[in-house]
Amino acid sequence: MSQVARRRSRYGLTSRAHNTSEAGRAGPAGGPAAGRAAARAGAMAKLLSCVLGPRLYKIYRERDSERAPASVPETPTAVTAPHSSSWDTYYQPRALEKHADSILALASVFWSISYYSSPFAFFYLYRKGYLSLSKVVPFSHYAGTLLLLLAGVACLRGIGRWTNPQYRQFITILEATHRNQSSENKRQLANYNFDFRSWPVDFHWEEPSSRKESRGGPSRRGVALLRPEPLHRGTADTLLNRVKKLPCQITSYLVAHTLGRRMLYPGSVYLLQKALMPVLLQGQARLVEECNGRRAKLLACDGNEIDTMFVDRRGTAEPQGQKLVICCEGNAGFYEVGCVSTPLEGRTLAFGADTLLTLPFLLQGVPFPQNEANAMDVVVQFAIHRLGFQPQDIIIYAWSIGGFTATWAAMSYPDVSAMILDASFDDLVPLALKVMPDSWRGLVTRTVRQHLNLNNAEQLCRYQGPVLLIRRTKDEIITTTVPEDIMSNRGNDLLLKLLQHRYPRVMAEEGLRVVRQWLEASSQLEEASIYSRWEVEEDWCLSVLRSYQAEHGPDFPWSVGEDMSADGRRQLALFLARKHLHNFEATHCTPLPAQNFQMPWHL
Repeated sequence: MSQVARRRSRYGLTSRAHNTSEAGRAGPAGGPAAGRAAARAGAMAKLLSCVLGPRLYKIYRERDSERAPASVPETPTAVTAPHSSSWDTYYQPRALEKHADSILALASVFWSISYYSSPFAFFYLYRKGYLSLSKVVPFSHYAGTLLLLLAGVACLRGIGRWTNPQYRQFITILEATHRNQSSENKRQLANYNFDFRSWPVDFHWEEPSSRKESRGGPSRRGVALLRPEPLHRGTADTLLNRVKKLPCQITSYLVAHTLGRRMLYPGSVYLLQKALMPVLLQGQARLVEECNGRRAKLLACDGNEIDTMFVDRRGTAEPQGQKLVICCEGNAGFYEVGCVSTPLEGRTLAFGADTLLTLPFLLQGVPFPQNEANAMDVVVQFAIHRLGFQPQDIIIYAWSIGGFTATWAAMSYPDVSAMILDASFDDLVPLALKVMPDSWRGLVTRTVRQHLNLNNAEQLCRYQGPVLLIRRTKDEIITTTVPEDIMSNRGNDLLLKLLQHRYPRVMAEEGLRVVRQWLEASSQLEEASIYSRWEVEEDWCLSVLRSYQAEHGPDFPWSVGEDMSADGRRQLALFLARKHLHNFEATHCTPLPAQNFQMPWHL
């Protein structure tokens, strides 16, 4: 049974206990004794809910327009949204709950450290001879005793919650929402920030009716990805060759699922999430209270749970409110404090989602490229079928490693309006080789291609719409040498591959050479100098491109420049490079200013 199903069954049990208690109180033949028994049963059910319930972090301030005296339907007592100013802060647990929570949190941290260090611990214990049966049996007794003590602490925490009226009110609303996801229940539940695992699912990947009727949609295995070509073409795939490759494949699998995944997606590491929790709670409170953000849980086809935040401005007079910006975070960027702030400050609509990418913000599960694509698919489906946006009204904005999910979405949904890639790269292999020893070159290449293949450029070339690339001139993450060597920035390769695919005749020898010269410029003055040296006539370039589009249509690749002079190809190449790439003088993690968030150029 899935995690969501287990939670539903638990709340269903609690619901039946409430219904039984109400029936006992209402029954004419039960008498006072039956009523007291039913009341005790209801109290025990509420206590069990408090023991098993999620951790509550914060109770948000309600805006005046949202305050309503209505009670939550189907609850045993009237529940109203909090109005007092004492609720406008972090949730204040009682002493018993606070101390028990601290003990359980400390135990969780120790378990996480033990989990990551377990291979080394087992190796050490084996060398010391501590894995014998005579040593393991007493250790198992100690572990069992410790688990019983932790279970007792969890029960004490539940008692502390049970004595707190704020938590009892919260758990009543949560149970009511799990039974009946009415708009009123969900509105009241949105006033609380609690453990995301207990948040009810708002959208399922199979929910669109078109997917139920179509066999071409994603299966439970996941959406379609571009697969890498075999490393050795022409080699017969015989049984003997498969056996020879097996040790390498096993090694690649182990590296990808242990060290590789955590290096690529550090945000999925529990200890980092724990350390950043106070900052993330503040960021989420800002999105909810100041930007009127709405949180939602989406269930992807692989069972991962996607955490999204939606800021709706369609009811305002702003024309930007009719567009939707889907934000894709980096490998350690959380939507609470990530790139979503740029379109928000730029007064555009923002829809924050980490295809990333990492656990607490985009997906609650194991992050691999396949899982990231599955998550992005359900996000786009949610935007289209639940929020009511057309693909033509969707803009995809990505930072860093979020470029993978962004380019996948643009490839899979070619009608999206535009795409903006900030500090992104063309391929993961060169960046992975930079941080690993040279002797591991073959293993690293094989592992990335088979398990962690972020082929952004290949996916981007499948998209026909407008694209804007933002290159950080002091980027220290996606350069393969040092930040000062701007030509080692993999954003350059992303631009060149895009232009070579779309305009292969223009990006021949002369065009490619002059674009490389332009990319070497480390300042705006040097860029302008190269641009003016070749006397680029923008009006002429525009007229050539528009004439070709009118005659041959908009689909790439174009053969424009085929019968053109070398000087004309140089002008067109520089013009196109300048339109597709903007420089931003900053390091990799510097927030992008709102004025740099611009719509991509198109004819």
